[in-house]
Amino acid sequence: MSVPLKILVPVKRVIDYAIKPRVNATHTAIETSNVKHSLNPFDELSLEAAIRLREASTPGPKKSPHPSPSVTDILALSAGPAKCTDVLRTAMAMGADRAIHVEIDPKTSSGQEKEGGAEGSSHELEPLGVAKLLAQVVKEEGRNFVILGKQSIDDDSGQTGQMLAGLLGWGQATQASEIVFEEGKEGG
Repeated sequence: MSVPLKILVPVKRVIDYAIKPRVNATHTAIETSNVKHSLNPFDELSLEAAIRLREASTPGPKKSPHPSPSVTDILALSAGPAKCTDVLRTAMAMGADRAIHVEIDPKTSSGQEKEGGAEGSSHELEPLGVAKLLAQVVKEEGRNFVILGKQSIDDDSGQTGQMLAGLLGWGQATQASEIVFEEGKEGG
């Protein structure tokens, strides 16, 4: 039918959505020390979409009337401090085939020290830096399909996907609620 999909799903570790954020003592950032973190809910939805694509392409009773290209690999990737491995374990438990952790020291990821001091709050990776990292992984790992969550619940910027598409020269779809491949259509 078409080229098998090798899917990349970036996942981010964020403060758990059920936790009420607290401002730190200096009133410069959200307190993240000793606070429960989890997989960003929108990234979880992206991973579920990748898994559904694989399930739709496997032999057996079809769950969808639309044909789906085969999915040969789902790769979850997270960039950040060592504690990000917990979201990668969650991604693997959900059905990702492999995981990559790009360890980034929260004290130096921005290139300079900033005030604030709360873990991860002042030294966040910016969307363009993340997009450049993802573009490199796409090329090195031979990925041909990337599914990102629409935004992360900690900064709500929602810019990384669009920047990644621009860096790769790929088309993009944003705010998608369903992925459907049709015979005879480009990419399907």
